[in-house]
Amino acid sequence: MVGVLGRDLWIVWMKSHTSATLCLLMATMDPHKKLLTLLKRHFGFSSFRPLQREIVEDSLNGKDVVALLPTGGGKSLCYQLRAMAAEGLTLVISPLIALMKDQVDAMSELGIPATFLNSSLTPEESLERRRGLDEGTYKLLYIAPERLVMEGMLDQLKRWHLAFVAIDEAHCISEWGHDFRPEYRQLASVRARFPEVPVMALTATATQRVRDDIVKLLELRDSRPYVASFNRPNLSYRVIARHQPLEQIVEVLDAHKGESGIIYCLSRARTEAVAKALAERGFKACAYHAGLTPEERTRRQEHFVNDKAPIIAATIAFGMGIDKPDVRFVIHHDLPKNLEGYYQETGRAGRDGLPSECVLLYSPSDYAKLIGFIEEISDAQEKESARAHLGKMMRFAESARCRRIELLGYFGETYANEGGQTLDSCGACDNCLTPRESFDGSEEAQKILSCALRIHRKSGFSVGLHHLVDVLCGAKTEKIRKFGHETLSTYGIGTGHGRAAWLAYAQELAEKGLLVVRTDKFNIAEVTDKGLEALRGKQTVMLRRPLVSAKLSTEQRHKQRQKTGAVEVATELFEELRALRLRLARERGLPAYMVFSDATLQAMAALCPQSRDEMLDVVGVGEKKLAQYGDSFIEILRGWKQRKT
Repeated sequence: MVGVLGRDLWIVWMKSHTSATLCLLMATMDPHKKLLTLLKRHFGFSSFRPLQREIVEDSLNGKDVVALLPTGGGKSLCYQLRAMAAEGLTLVISPLIALMKDQVDAMSELGIPATFLNSSLTPEESLERRRGLDEGTYKLLYIAPERLVMEGMLDQLKRWHLAFVAIDEAHCISEWGHDFRPEYRQLASVRARFPEVPVMALTATATQRVRDDIVKLLELRDSRPYVASFNRPNLSYRVIARHQPLEQIVEVLDAHKGESGIIYCLSRARTEAVAKALAERGFKACAYHAGLTPEERTRRQEHFVNDKAPIIAATIAFGMGIDKPDVRFVIHHDLPKNLEGYYQETGRAGRDGLPSECVLLYSPSDYAKLIGFIEEISDAQEKESARAHLGKMMRFAESARCRRIELLGYFGETYANEGGQTLDSCGACDNCLTPRESFDGSEEAQKILSCALRIHRKSGFSVGLHHLVDVLCGAKTEKIRKFGHETLSTYGIGTGHGRAAWLAYAQELAEKGLLVVRTDKFNIAEVTDKGLEALRGKQTVMLRRPLVSAKLSTEQRHKQRQKTGAVEVATELFEELRALRLRLARERGLPAYMVFSDATLQAMAALCPQSRDEMLDVVGVGEKKLAQYGDSFIEILRGWKQRKT
């Protein structure tokens, strides 16, 4: 900011606080400097994140925009800044009314006039807000898609001088997205009624197919897609074999003492069991799932956001639109259904840019459970799509390659440095920190391939990997008895390894092309020509040791934090700043992060500003927050410096 206006001019501006002064200054600036001025004044940032400036400028020029930015990549700022840079009302369509209050409170803390209309308001509150909208008090209005199509709402928007529409979580409009919501299909009514009003569609995850749906179904015109890198460099990824999961969860929690995190579980009962077990061990944890009443869900979400229960065990009903930036870990107790959902859920960690950890507790048995759910889907095309997505998720879990490379590859992106050089390791995931040993697995390969062929010869059809492994391990299942597979010579020959290991080896043979898993035929596994050569002993087959459940050593965890951007600051000072932040937040009835983020506190601890002037150099410190909180934090920082000199 100092480089834009000059420090002296900025201080004069700060002291004046008059609308006339602001208007005069803004009128004399070119558009780019105007945006930078607003960026610093309201958000405390002196520069844009990738693509933010281009997205905002295109929208200000009247163009429709599709913005695909990763969670934590600054999507909200695009429409908030755009709203402050133009006349008229910005309509923000958001799918979760439970989060609107938090979003509006956050805007108030930034000095941005915003409101919401939803069913949580009393008639008196709703009437008061509508009066404010009539008077032009607000720059942003948050509503859910269902309310938009209520009788009279479009007429009211016209009266309120609608100038811009932002559609958050836009992937919900597509049946190919991971969170399809039918009510989003009605949003095209805005375009029909307000054909000249520019639309910005925002999402964190969307394949090309979903992006095409967004453009078509929202009736966007000549929209330019902005697709940022899917890489979240501050996140580390670990997949470990699930074994005594409670102890494994506690190990992660112990590494993040006093920090906030989410534990995703497949079932409602599991969330309750995990939360109860953690509470019995002294952790402030609660459960969240769709079986709770709306009031109880709201209460528990507020406890999480306000750090009264910083650990939450939840189904995927929890999370979309969560604004809490200081989530330091996300644990998946069970295998997610697809990589898009996994990416979205892990993306709720570290939204403030600080190092955060993502841990998946994996058991091959999860696959069978999820396939069971998929088989209940009536639509054949939807069922096939779900099977394919689950197969890709399982291959990710089993892979020995760098997790970051695998995840980016799913979205069609190559992992590279700033110079464009392709990288083969992130140095921070489990496969990079603790590479799995390879061994001569020719004998294991021959047992798997031989078993697959003998099943086909006896029955005239092939089977899935799970049934194949059951035969190898000598399981006594109804399906084995039904087809007489217990009579095969390969029945029970897999005593040298456990079921999970055999399944991992079979998956790897599929990766190597020795088996092919036919997703178009119920995920059956068939031996390829390459597999026949291996069965005849014509090649050595190297396999990886299965996933283990080992803990990270202190050295490995330190390396993980360094690779994800950890900055060393004085712990004592940082904790003093956090304590002050918590006190100020509770006085105002706000979540602590709405005062200042952890990233801003770390920057304060590193720079140790001694005056208001110097405080403006700290990322995340804008005009209103400096006026509200600056002196209190400067007092702590001055005291610290005096003690250290």
